[in-house]
Amino acid sequence: MQIVDAHRHLWDLSRNYHPWLCDDPRIAFRYGDYREICNNYLPEDYDRDSAGYDVVGSVHIEAEWDPSDPVAETRWLDTIAPECRHPLVVVAQARLEREDIEDVLRAHAASPNVRGVRHKPAASPAAHGAKRGGAGSMDDPRWRDGFARLPNYEFSFDLQVPFWHLDQAAELARDFPQTTIILNHTGLPGDRNRDGPTPWRDALELLAVEPNTAVKISGLGLPGQPWTVASNRNVVRDTISIFGVNRCMFASNFPVDRLCATFNDIYRGFKEIVSDYSRDDRDKLFRSNAVDYYRMSI
Repeated sequence: MQIVDAHRHLWDLSRNYHPWLCDDPRIAFRYGDYREICNNYLPEDYDRDSAGYDVVGSVHIEAEWDPSDPVAETRWLDTIAPECRHPLVVVAQARLEREDIEDVLRAHAASPNVRGVRHKPAASPAAHGAKRGGAGSMDDPRWRDGFARLPNYEFSFDLQVPFWHLDQAAELARDFPQTTIILNHTGLPGDRNRDGPTPWRDALELLAVEPNTAVKISGLGLPGQPWTVASNRNVVRDTISIFGVNRCMFASNFPVDRLCATFNDIYRGFKEIVSDYSRDDRDKLFRSNAVDYYRMSI
């Protein structure tokens, strides 16, 4: 099975500044202590982690580079891409409420590798405190003004927010049908109990109504627990059922998800969970959907 890894990262902390990886104290993180990944992660490291798999392409997602110069990450990646064993495309950093957002988008568009941008809009830390209309959120008129510029560059938008903000995301998709919104990390599901309330599934169903949305199935680790088929089967199957096989992509989120699994654990798990799917559908999930959404030449 060929793989296009739809969500991975690279960084060189000896040369470049990523505040969350370089500064102390560390930020609060959903996987807990992440000091293990606070070191360089370069193409040869990814090749070592993914050894044994036929990775034919990948999508580099911005890695919280110094926000004072987001385009510098794109320029760095343009120099690193030739060192990768497979084609690499880029989703660049763009904080959409910036006053200079037009300049940022224009500079990213000058790179032949950039396909879209990502931003993590302002979000509530827990579902019970979720509110609408906050500054820097998807409701913010200034943020939306930045978002409205994406079609000018034919950029897709990678969205990372917890599932309790997907009502905002659904409205955003509806209001801007020209822009494809790709939800990161499966909407960050928490509780895996199918017998209790299902707010995560309800939120995904709300977003999936909008035809210009898709989802990357990744980032499924739980703090202090190993990545297992048993803990993730329902999340994977439910996501595919909700969005349909044509709008889902598998991804490693490496090296971040190395905190809870090996590359082999994750991809062997995905393979087992969808082993009853047709060959064509498995190819969509592992490879061809990412090729299409990120306009890759493979």
